[in-house]
Amino acid sequence: MKIPNEKLIQKDPFIDIIGQQEEKDQIKSALLADRHIILVGPPGIGKTTLAKNVAKLLDPDYITDPLTKEKSKDKVSGEQRFIRIQGSPDLTAEDLIGDIDPIKALKFGPLSLEAFTPGKIFKANNGVLFFDEVNRCSEKLQNALLQVLEEGIVTIGSYTIDIPSDFIFIGTMNPDDTSTEPLSDVFLDRFDLIYMEYPDTLDNEKEITRSKSKTICNCKDDFLFMMVKFVRDLRENEKLQKKPSVRATIGLYERSQANAIVAGRDNVTFQDVQKAVISVLSHRIELKPSVKFLQKPEELIKYEFDMFSDSFSSLKEEGDLP
Repeated sequence: MKIPNEKLIQKDPFIDIIGQQEEKDQIKSALLADRHIILVGPPGIGKTTLAKNVAKLLDPDYITDPLTKEKSKDKVSGEQRFIRIQGSPDLTAEDLIGDIDPIKALKFGPLSLEAFTPGKIFKANNGVLFFDEVNRCSEKLQNALLQVLEEGIVTIGSYTIDIPSDFIFIGTMNPDDTSTEPLSDVFLDRFDLIYMEYPDTLDNEKEITRSKSKTICNCKDDFLFMMVKFVRDLRENEKLQKKPSVRATIGLYERSQANAIVAGRDNVTFQDVQKAVISVLSHRIELKPSVKFLQKPEELIKYEFDMFSDSFSSLKEEGDLP
């Protein structure tokens, strides 16, 4: 499955993602070369949004059933051909490839194709197969994917036949997640890995926060700047092992607005932000082992926000805010 080259070579085909230009160019290059991709990076940086954006670039087309060879009556958009798999240790090869339906097997016979219920690999035919947190799946499941990733076909052992399945595979993985399975060398050899990071500039993160958040009441740009700057400063804190994602920034922005409404106001104040920081951020960070027995996450957030707000107030008084 290929995206038309003219769509990929335009200046910015991935309009749903703000910033990340180097990463976008890497993805364009990989797709032009007809490569499968794994997006590597922390949570909340737009990996899923980017994969959906890739599906949008697919031209509307008929879907061909890989078993019956029948075409759909109408053309289907690329977005409708986006099939998602959530990585989990409980996921089985049958979930991906399919299995024999016992009721249909009684009716049509156990070796009849009519008894076979296709899995998500076949549902993604002519589209995008998005495998979120691919490093949460077992080695057995990785092995089940090897043939279709390399050859575009699946051999169903019970039937001893090959069934084609043509799709763009986009996986994601968080390298800092410890509750995962190791990916084998032969599995990784089927992919190009593209590394993504948090938004490269404060202005980009502000724009992402505005565009992805609910608008509940008025929030001055100064307060949005303060929230984004505080979260970005936290990511640089040497005491943190796990850093707050962009979802933390969005959560802080939305909760600050909600706090204003609860207090009967239409505008966000400093107190609204202050009341939200611990609830939104403390569970989204993890302290390094050398720190976690001396300080709780809630205590660190409170201390860092108090220090930050003092410096923020000084900058505001001196007119040094951008």
